[in-house]
Amino acid sequence: MKSLPRENTSAASGPEGLSQGMTGDTILIRGGRPLVGRVDVKGAKNLATKAMVASLLGESVSVLRDVPAISDVQVVRSLLEVHGVRVDDGEEPGSLVFDPSDAKSAHFEEIDAHAGSSRIPILFCGPLLHLLGQAFIPDLGGCRIGDRPINFHLDALRRFGAIVEKLPSGIRLSAPDGLHGADIELPYPSVGATEQVLLTAVRAKGTTELRNAAIEPEIMDLIGVLQKMGAIISYEPNRVIFIEGVDTLTGFDHRSIFDRNEAASWASAALATDGDIFVGGARQQDMLTFLNIFRKVGGAFDIQEDGIRFYRGGPLKPVMVETDVHPGFMTDWQQPLIVALTQAEGTSVVHETVYENRFGFTDALVKMGADIVVHKDGLEGEYRRVPRRALEQAAVITGPTPLHGAEIVVPDLRGGYSHVIAALTAQGESIVHNVGIIRRGYENFFDKLHALGADFDVIG
Repeated sequence: MKSLPRENTSAASGPEGLSQGMTGDTILIRGGRPLVGRVDVKGAKNLATKAMVASLLGESVSVLRDVPAISDVQVVRSLLEVHGVRVDDGEEPGSLVFDPSDAKSAHFEEIDAHAGSSRIPILFCGPLLHLLGQAFIPDLGGCRIGDRPINFHLDALRRFGAIVEKLPSGIRLSAPDGLHGADIELPYPSVGATEQVLLTAVRAKGTTELRNAAIEPEIMDLIGVLQKMGAIISYEPNRVIFIEGVDTLTGFDHRSIFDRNEAASWASAALATDGDIFVGGARQQDMLTFLNIFRKVGGAFDIQEDGIRFYRGGPLKPVMVETDVHPGFMTDWQQPLIVALTQAEGTSVVHETVYENRFGFTDALVKMGADIVVHKDGLEGEYRRVPRRALEQAAVITGPTPLHGAEIVVPDLRGGYSHVIAALTAQGESIVHNVGIIRRGYENFFDKLHALGADFDVIG
C-alpha cells in the first residue's frame, strides 16, 4: 500500500485547515483481510463538544483534556471563536483552553459559515442568553438519519422565559427579563434536550426540575463538568434531575469520558472481519449493554486495565436487538453491528426505535451481497422489551452472505463507518466516496485503519 497522507484534523489546527477535505474524500479498499492491532480512543464526541459550549458559562478560564481531533470539535471551536471566546491548545496534547472573558454576539452569517452541517449551535442558546441576553441559530444540519426536530429545545427555552422568533434565516432568541427556573417534562428522554436544559438551568434564577431526562454517561459527565464550575445539580431515580440556579460559575478543568461509540465501532469491525482489535481507553462499565450483545453474537472480549480486546469467540450467531436510550442498546451501535450480522449463521432482527431513517445505509450492504430486508413500519415481536414507537423500523438480516466489492457513497457518520467496514470485510475492491463525513466522529481514521492492516488508498 502506498504511503498515506496524515490527516489534518488535530485539535491544534485552525478553521482554515479544517474546512477542506471533510466530505469529499474517496478511498479504494481491497477487502478480505482481518483487522488486527491496537487503536486508542480519546474523549467522547458527545461530551467534548458540549463541555466546550459549557465554557461560555464560566467567568474564568476552562481546560478540557482528551479532546478528540475530529471535525465536530473544530466546528464548536470555530463557533466559540466567532463569539469572542479565545481558544488555545493546552500544554498537554489533546487539551484545549477556553477564555470567555471577551465573549460577544456574532452575526448570523458568521455562525452559519462556521456551523456547517452541525446541530451544535442550538446548545449555545442558554449560555448566550445568560451572557448576552440574546442568541441566534441558523438552520440546522446534521446526519440524515431522520426527523430530529428542535421543538424539545425551543419548548424548554420558552419555559425558562426565552422569547423565540422564527426568521427565514434561522431562529432569534431573547430574554429581556432574564431566565428563571422551570418545571419541565420531556416527552422523550432526548439527549440534546437534556443538555439544553442543563446548560440553561445552571444560571437561571430559582430551581429547575427536569423529568424524563436522558441519563447517558456523557450526560453524567457533563453534569460533572457543570458541578466543577459551581453548579448545584442532583440526580434522582426515574430520570429526574434537579438544578438549583446560581449567580456565577467559574471555569473547569476536566478530562473527557472515553468515546464508547467509537469503541463499539471497532469492536464490531473485529467481529465483521474476523479480526482481533485492542481498543485502548475503552471501559467496561459504560459498555455493559453492548458487551452483552457482543457476547451473544459470538464475540469474545478481554477486559484489561487500559482497554478491551475484541475478537471472535467462535461462529457468529443471530440475535434480536432493540435500540433504546441509555441504559438500552444505543442506536449508534446498531449500524456497525449489522455488518457483522451479515456474517452470522441465521436470521437476526434489529428494531430501530430512536430514528426513523437509520437503516438507509443498508442499501449499500445489499448492493455488496447482504441479505437485509427493512420493514418501514417495524415488526411486532413476542419478546419485545422496548415499547413500540410510531417512527420505528426493523431490519431482518439473514446470513452468512459473502460480501463483494462495490462503489458506494457514505450517507452519514455511523452508516459511513459501517460502509468502510463492509468494504474491508468484502472480497475484491470497493470505492467509497464521501469518507470525510466519518471524521466528524473518528479521530485519525485513516491512520487507525492503516495501523490495523487495512489495505486501501486515498484516491480523491
